[in-house]
Amino acid sequence: MSGSLEQSMETSSDLVRAEVVKLDRGFPLVRLDDGREVRCEHATELQKGGQQRAVVGDIVQLSWPEGHDKAIISAIEPRSRELIRKDPTERTVPQVLAANFNLILIAQPLSQVNIKRLERELVLAYETGADIAVILTKADLAADVETVERIREQVSNRIERTVPVIVVAQDDQEGLAQVRALLAPDRCAVLIGRSGVGKSSLINLLVGRNVQQIGEVRESDGKGRHTTVSRQIVEIPSGGRVMDMPGVRGLGIWDAQAGIQAAFADIEEIAQECRFDDCRHGQEPGCAVRKAVEDGRISEERFSSYRALMDETAKVQQKREEARWKAKDRSRHFKKHR
Repeated sequence: MSGSLEQSMETSSDLVRAEVVKLDRGFPLVRLDDGREVRCEHATELQKGGQQRAVVGDIVQLSWPEGHDKAIISAIEPRSRELIRKDPTERTVPQVLAANFNLILIAQPLSQVNIKRLERELVLAYETGADIAVILTKADLAADVETVERIREQVSNRIERTVPVIVVAQDDQEGLAQVRALLAPDRCAVLIGRSGVGKSSLINLLVGRNVQQIGEVRESDGKGRHTTVSRQIVEIPSGGRVMDMPGVRGLGIWDAQAGIQAAFADIEEIAQECRFDDCRHGQEPGCAVRKAVEDGRISEERFSSYRALMDETAKVQQKREEARWKAKDRSRHFKKHR
Protein backbone atom coordinates (compact mmCIF):
# COMPACT_ATOMS: atom_id res chain seq x y z
CA MET A 1 0.00 0.00 0.00
CA SER A 2 2.70 2.46 1.00
CA GLY A 3 4.77 1.51 -2.03
CA SER A 4 1.94 2.40 -4.43
CA LEU A 5 1.61 5.79 -2.78
CA GLU A 6 5.33 6.38 -2.98
CA GLN A 7 5.33 5.47 -6.66
CA SER A 8 2.49 7.93 -7.30
CA MET A 9 4.72 10.76 -6.10
CA GLU A 10 7.33 11.20 -8.76
CA THR A 11 9.34 13.77 -6.83
CA SER A 12 9.56 14.90 -3.22
CA SER A 13 7.81 18.14 -4.21
CA ASP A 14 4.61 16.33 -5.21
CA LEU A 15 1.87 16.65 -2.60
CA VAL A 16 -1.11 14.38 -1.97
CA ARG A 17 -4.22 15.42 -0.06
CA ALA A 18 -5.42 13.21 2.81
CA GLU A 19 -7.53 13.24 5.99
CA VAL A 20 -6.28 12.29 9.44
CA VAL A 21 -8.62 9.46 10.51
CA LYS A 22 -6.84 8.11 13.59
CA LEU A 23 -4.45 9.30 16.27
CA ASP A 24 -3.14 6.71 18.68
CA ARG A 25 0.16 5.85 20.33
CA GLY A 26 1.73 5.37 16.91
CA PHE A 27 2.09 7.68 13.96
CA PRO A 28 -1.02 9.46 12.61
CA LEU A 29 -3.10 7.36 10.23
CA VAL A 30 -4.42 9.22 7.17
CA ARG A 31 -6.85 8.27 4.43
CA LEU A 32 -6.30 9.40 0.86
CA ASP A 33 -9.06 10.41 -1.54
CA ASP A 34 -8.89 6.96 -3.17
CA GLY A 35 -9.42 5.21 0.18
CA ARG A 36 -5.85 4.08 0.84
CA GLU A 37 -4.60 4.51 4.40
CA VAL A 38 -0.99 5.15 5.43
CA ARG A 39 0.94 6.07 8.55
CA CYS A 40 2.67 9.45 8.56
CA GLU A 41 4.93 11.66 10.58
CA HIS A 42 5.08 15.44 10.84
CA ALA A 43 7.58 17.46 8.87
CA THR A 44 10.48 18.79 10.87
CA GLU A 45 9.21 22.33 10.34
CA LEU A 46 5.87 21.50 11.99
CA GLN A 47 7.59 19.72 14.88
CA LYS A 48 9.92 22.63 15.55
CA GLY A 49 7.12 25.18 15.32
CA GLY A 50 5.13 23.39 17.98
CA GLN A 51 2.13 25.62 17.29
CA GLN A 52 0.11 23.23 15.16
CA ARG A 53 0.17 19.46 14.81
CA ALA A 54 -2.35 17.41 12.91
CA VAL A 55 -5.40 16.21 14.85
CA VAL A 56 -8.17 13.82 13.88
CA GLY A 57 -10.30 15.39 11.16
CA ASP A 58 -7.50 17.53 9.74
CA ILE A 59 -6.99 17.73 5.98
CA VAL A 60 -3.26 17.51 5.34
CA GLN A 61 -0.80 17.66 2.46
CA LEU A 62 1.55 14.68 2.21
CA SER A 63 4.93 14.24 0.59
CA TRP A 64 7.03 11.08 0.37
CA PRO A 65 10.75 11.90 0.15
CA GLU A 66 12.89 9.34 -1.66
CA GLY A 67 14.21 6.69 0.69
CA HIS A 68 11.82 7.59 3.48
CA ASP A 69 9.74 4.80 5.06
CA LYS A 70 6.71 6.98 5.91
CA ALA A 71 4.74 9.75 4.31
CA ILE A 72 5.41 13.22 5.67
CA ILE A 73 2.70 15.67 6.75
CA SER A 74 4.09 18.78 5.10
CA ALA A 75 1.15 21.11 5.68
CA ILE A 76 -2.19 21.29 7.46
CA GLU A 77 -5.04 22.95 5.60
CA PRO A 78 -7.09 25.68 7.34
CA ARG A 79 -9.68 24.22 9.72
CA SER A 80 -13.38 24.98 9.53
CA ARG A 81 -13.81 24.24 13.26
CA GLU A 82 -11.71 23.22 16.26
CA LEU A 83 -12.58 21.62 19.57
CA ILE A 84 -10.18 23.26 22.02
CA ARG A 85 -9.42 22.90 25.69
CA LYS A 86 -6.63 24.38 27.78
CA ASP A 87 -3.64 22.07 27.64
CA PRO A 88 -3.57 20.36 31.07
CA THR A 89 0.24 20.31 31.02
CA GLU A 90 0.70 23.99 30.17
CA ARG A 91 -0.58 27.17 31.81
CA THR A 92 -1.14 29.24 28.67
CA VAL A 93 -1.33 26.82 25.73
CA PRO A 94 -4.47 25.58 23.93
CA GLN A 95 -4.87 21.94 22.92
CA VAL A 96 -6.88 21.12 19.81
CA LEU A 97 -8.69 17.78 20.20
CA ALA A 98 -10.49 17.54 16.83
CA ALA A 99 -11.04 19.53 13.64
CA ASN A 100 -13.45 19.96 10.74
CA PHE A 101 -16.74 18.70 12.18
CA ASN A 102 -20.26 20.14 12.27
CA LEU A 103 -21.88 18.39 15.24
CA ILE A 104 -20.91 17.64 18.84
CA LEU A 105 -22.55 14.79 20.73
CA ILE A 106 -22.14 15.08 24.50
CA ALA A 107 -22.56 11.72 26.23
CA GLN A 108 -23.63 11.50 29.86
CA PRO A 109 -24.86 8.35 31.68
CA LEU A 110 -28.53 8.83 32.48
CA SER A 111 -28.33 7.44 36.01
CA GLN A 112 -25.24 9.49 36.89
CA VAL A 113 -25.62 12.82 35.11
CA ASN A 114 -23.00 15.31 36.21
CA ILE A 115 -24.61 18.70 35.61
CA LYS A 116 -21.47 20.74 36.36
CA ARG A 117 -19.45 18.74 33.87
CA LEU A 118 -22.28 18.95 31.34
CA GLU A 119 -22.29 22.74 31.63
CA ARG A 120 -18.53 22.79 31.03
CA GLU A 121 -18.88 20.43 28.05
CA LEU A 122 -21.58 22.69 26.63
CA VAL A 123 -19.31 25.73 26.95
CA LEU A 124 -16.56 24.01 24.95
CA ALA A 125 -19.10 22.77 22.40
CA TYR A 126 -20.75 26.17 21.92
CA GLU A 127 -17.33 27.75 21.43
CA THR A 128 -16.85 25.67 18.25
CA GLY A 129 -19.98 26.98 16.55
CA ALA A 130 -21.13 23.43 15.72
CA ASP A 131 -24.58 21.99 16.34
CA ILE A 132 -24.95 20.23 19.69
CA ALA A 133 -26.93 17.31 21.09
CA VAL A 134 -26.86 15.69 24.53
CA ILE A 135 -27.03 11.88 24.60
CA LEU A 136 -28.14 10.24 27.85
CA THR A 137 -26.64 6.75 27.68
CA LYS A 138 -27.23 3.53 29.62
CA ALA A 139 -30.93 4.25 30.09
CA ASP A 140 -31.50 0.50 30.47
CA LEU A 141 -29.88 0.76 33.93
CA ALA A 142 -32.64 3.10 35.17
CA ALA A 143 -35.26 1.72 37.55
CA ASP A 144 -38.27 2.50 35.35
CA VAL A 145 -39.61 4.63 32.50
CA GLU A 146 -40.74 7.35 34.92
CA THR A 147 -37.15 7.74 36.18
CA VAL A 148 -35.84 8.03 32.63
CA GLU A 149 -38.34 10.76 31.75
CA ARG A 150 -37.75 12.65 35.00
CA ILE A 151 -33.98 12.81 34.44
CA ARG A 152 -34.38 13.70 30.78
CA GLU A 153 -36.64 16.58 31.76
CA GLN A 154 -34.21 17.76 34.46
CA VAL A 155 -31.39 17.89 31.92
CA SER A 156 -33.57 19.61 29.32
CA ASN A 157 -34.49 22.29 31.86
CA ARG A 158 -30.82 23.09 32.50
CA ILE A 159 -29.84 23.67 28.86
CA GLU A 160 -31.08 25.64 25.88
CA ARG A 161 -34.27 24.30 24.32
CA THR A 162 -32.56 24.30 20.92
CA VAL A 163 -30.25 21.49 22.11
CA PRO A 164 -31.94 18.09 21.77
CA VAL A 165 -31.66 15.63 24.66
CA ILE A 166 -31.78 12.03 23.40
CA VAL A 167 -32.11 8.95 25.59
CA VAL A 168 -30.31 5.81 24.37
CA ALA A 169 -30.62 2.25 25.67
CA GLN A 170 -29.33 -1.08 24.39
CA ASP A 171 -32.81 -2.41 23.59
CA ASP A 172 -34.45 0.82 22.40
CA GLN A 173 -34.28 1.67 18.71
CA GLU A 174 -36.12 4.99 19.05
CA GLY A 175 -33.20 6.82 20.66
CA LEU A 176 -30.72 5.39 18.16
CA ALA A 177 -32.97 6.50 15.30
CA GLN A 178 -32.92 10.05 16.69
CA VAL A 179 -29.12 10.04 16.84
CA ARG A 180 -28.87 8.62 13.31
CA ALA A 181 -31.22 11.38 12.10
CA LEU A 182 -28.61 13.93 13.21
CA LEU A 183 -25.93 12.18 11.15
CA ALA A 184 -26.68 13.09 7.55
CA PRO A 185 -24.28 11.52 5.01
CA ASP A 186 -22.19 14.68 4.78
CA ARG A 187 -22.03 15.30 8.55
CA CYS A 188 -19.21 14.52 10.95
CA ALA A 189 -19.82 14.50 14.70
CA VAL A 190 -17.43 14.60 17.64
CA LEU A 191 -18.46 12.31 20.49
CA ILE A 192 -17.21 13.55 23.86
CA GLY A 193 -17.69 12.46 27.45
CA ARG A 194 -15.68 11.16 30.38
CA SER A 195 -14.46 7.57 30.54
CA GLY A 196 -17.08 4.92 31.15
CA VAL A 197 -20.14 6.83 29.95
CA GLY A 198 -20.82 4.42 27.10
CA LYS A 199 -19.33 6.19 24.08
CA SER A 200 -17.90 3.00 22.55
CA SER A 201 -21.18 1.17 23.16
CA LEU A 202 -23.05 3.96 21.40
CA ILE A 203 -20.69 3.74 18.42
CA ASN A 204 -21.24 -0.03 18.21
CA LEU A 205 -25.02 0.43 18.33
CA LEU A 206 -24.90 3.05 15.56
CA VAL A 207 -22.68 0.87 13.35
CA GLY A 208 -24.65 -2.28 14.10
CA ARG A 209 -21.67 -4.39 15.14
CA ASN A 210 -18.74 -4.27 17.54
CA VAL A 211 -16.16 -1.96 16.02
CA GLN A 212 -15.02 -0.46 19.32
CA GLN A 213 -13.74 -2.47 22.26
CA ILE A 214 -15.84 -2.27 25.42
CA GLY A 215 -14.57 -2.89 28.92
CA GLU A 216 -16.48 -4.96 31.43
CA VAL A 217 -19.28 -3.03 33.14
CA ARG A 218 -19.93 -3.23 36.87
CA GLU A 219 -23.55 -3.99 37.72
CA SER A 220 -23.39 -1.75 40.80
CA ASP A 221 -22.84 1.54 39.00
CA GLY A 222 -22.77 0.77 35.28
CA LYS A 223 -19.19 1.98 34.92
CA GLY A 224 -16.81 0.25 32.55
CA ARG A 225 -13.07 0.06 32.23
CA HIS A 226 -11.63 2.74 29.96
CA THR A 227 -10.89 1.11 26.59
CA THR A 228 -10.72 3.84 23.95
CA VAL A 229 -7.13 5.08 23.71
CA SER A 230 -7.23 6.66 20.26
CA ARG A 231 -9.07 9.44 18.51
CA GLN A 232 -10.55 8.07 15.31
CA ILE A 233 -13.25 8.59 12.73
CA VAL A 234 -15.85 5.81 12.48
CA GLU A 235 -18.10 5.53 9.42
CA ILE A 236 -21.79 5.03 10.25
CA PRO A 237 -23.52 2.77 7.66
CA SER A 238 -26.80 4.72 7.80
CA GLY A 239 -24.92 7.95 7.06
CA GLY A 240 -22.43 10.36 8.53
CA ARG A 241 -19.29 9.81 10.56
CA VAL A 242 -18.40 10.01 14.24
CA MET A 243 -15.09 11.02 15.80
CA ASP A 244 -14.75 8.75 18.81
CA MET A 245 -12.67 10.40 21.51
CA PRO A 246 -11.00 8.89 24.58
CA GLY A 247 -12.57 9.93 27.86
CA VAL A 248 -11.19 13.32 28.84
CA ARG A 249 -10.97 13.99 32.56
CA GLY A 250 -9.81 17.60 32.47
CA LEU A 251 -11.82 20.13 30.46
CA GLY A 252 -10.02 23.38 31.11
CA ILE A 253 -11.67 26.14 29.09
CA TRP A 254 -9.72 28.30 26.67
CA ASP A 255 -10.90 31.70 25.45
CA ALA A 256 -14.49 30.62 26.11
CA GLN A 257 -16.35 33.88 26.67
CA ALA A 258 -18.71 33.26 23.75
CA GLY A 259 -19.25 29.66 24.80
CA ILE A 260 -20.23 30.69 28.33
CA GLN A 261 -22.63 33.30 27.02
CA ALA A 262 -24.30 30.68 24.81
CA ALA A 263 -24.41 27.93 27.46
CA PHE A 264 -25.84 30.35 30.04
CA ALA A 265 -28.03 32.40 27.73
CA ASP A 266 -30.73 32.69 30.40
CA ILE A 267 -28.32 34.42 32.80
CA GLU A 268 -26.83 36.57 30.05
CA GLU A 269 -30.31 37.77 29.06
CA ILE A 270 -31.14 38.82 32.61
CA ALA A 271 -27.72 40.47 32.92
CA GLN A 272 -28.81 42.99 30.28
CA GLU A 273 -31.04 44.50 32.99
CA CYS A 274 -28.15 45.14 35.42
CA ARG A 275 -27.57 48.79 36.31
CA PHE A 276 -23.91 48.66 35.25
CA ASP A 277 -22.69 47.25 31.94
CA ASP A 278 -19.60 45.74 33.61
CA CYS A 279 -21.55 44.24 36.52
CA ARG A 280 -19.76 41.21 38.03
CA HIS A 281 -23.00 40.03 39.67
CA GLY A 282 -21.48 40.21 43.12
CA GLN A 283 -22.43 42.98 45.53
CA GLU A 284 -22.95 45.71 42.94
CA PRO A 285 -26.15 47.74 43.39
CA GLY A 286 -28.86 47.13 40.83
CA CYS A 287 -27.67 43.64 39.86
CA ALA A 288 -30.56 41.95 38.05
CA VAL A 289 -28.85 38.56 38.10
CA ARG A 290 -28.47 38.49 41.89
CA LYS A 291 -32.10 39.51 42.21
CA ALA A 292 -33.12 36.66 39.87
CA VAL A 293 -31.19 34.23 42.09
CA GLU A 294 -32.88 35.58 45.21
CA ASP A 295 -36.30 35.32 43.51
CA GLY A 296 -35.63 31.72 42.48
CA ARG A 297 -35.70 32.41 38.75
CA ILE A 298 -32.07 31.25 38.54
CA SER A 299 -30.88 28.45 40.80
CA GLU A 300 -27.98 29.18 43.14
CA GLU A 301 -26.17 26.13 41.75
CA ARG A 302 -26.45 27.31 38.14
CA PHE A 303 -25.36 30.83 39.07
CA SER A 304 -22.38 29.38 40.96
CA SER A 305 -21.32 27.40 37.87
CA TYR A 306 -21.64 30.50 35.71
CA ARG A 307 -19.51 32.59 38.06
CA ALA A 308 -16.87 29.86 38.37
CA LEU A 309 -16.53 29.49 34.60
CA MET A 310 -16.40 33.26 34.08
CA ASP A 311 -13.66 33.54 36.72
CA GLU A 312 -11.75 30.66 35.14
CA THR A 313 -11.76 32.16 31.66
CA ALA A 314 -10.73 35.54 33.09
CA LYS A 315 -7.74 33.93 34.83
CA VAL A 316 -6.74 32.13 31.62
CA GLN A 317 -6.89 35.42 29.72
CA GLN A 318 -4.78 37.10 32.40
CA LYS A 319 -2.13 34.35 32.25
CA ARG A 320 -2.06 34.59 28.46
CA GLU A 321 -1.51 38.33 28.66
CA GLU A 322 1.26 37.88 31.23
CA ALA A 323 2.92 35.26 29.03
CA ARG A 324 2.68 37.59 26.03
CA TRP A 325 4.41 40.42 27.90
CA LYS A 326 7.12 38.08 29.20
CA ALA A 327 7.78 36.93 25.63
CA LYS A 328 8.08 40.57 24.52
CA ASP A 329 10.52 41.30 27.34
CA ARG A 330 12.67 38.31 26.38
CA SER A 331 12.63 39.41 22.76
CA ARG A 332 13.69 42.96 23.66
CA HIS A 333 16.42 41.61 25.95
CA PHE A 334 17.71 39.34 23.19
CA LYS A 335 17.81 42.16 20.62
CA LYS A 336 19.52 44.49 23.06
CA HIS A 337 22.35 42.03 23.79
CA ARG A 338 22.89 40.71 20.26
